Amino acid sequence: METKSFPAWLSVIDEEETLFLKQFLLTSGSLKQLATLYGVSYPTIRARLDRIIDKVQVTDSPSAGDSFEKLLDVLVEQGVVVPGTARTLMQGHRRVLRDVSERVERNLAPEFAADAWHE
Repeated sequence: METKSFPAWLSVIDEEETLFLKQFLLTSGSLKQLATLYGVSYPTIRARLDRIIDKVQVTDSPSAGDSFEKLLDVLVEQGVVVPGTARTLMQGHRRVLRDVSERVERNLAPEFAADAWHE
């Protein structure tokens, strides 16, 4: 049996946003029709769609960093984590990555030192 894999950005879309996107598709992308359907203004619908777009872009962006950084961005966007806490966690995460990278370089340094290539 074939298993389906879903893109990572789908994991950051909550149920309410999924229903919104379904209605967006069913109205052929008409923000005006969505505004009427939801009983809100066009700018309100546009803002909601923009927030979803931002979540998808953060998740799919290769420049957004590793998966931990992407997760923090999404959690801040969803209001689960406050920005100050996210910054602190990000700094700690980057410090750990830097420390690990330095340890790896130190352990590899004797083998790959410039002098080791010359006999």
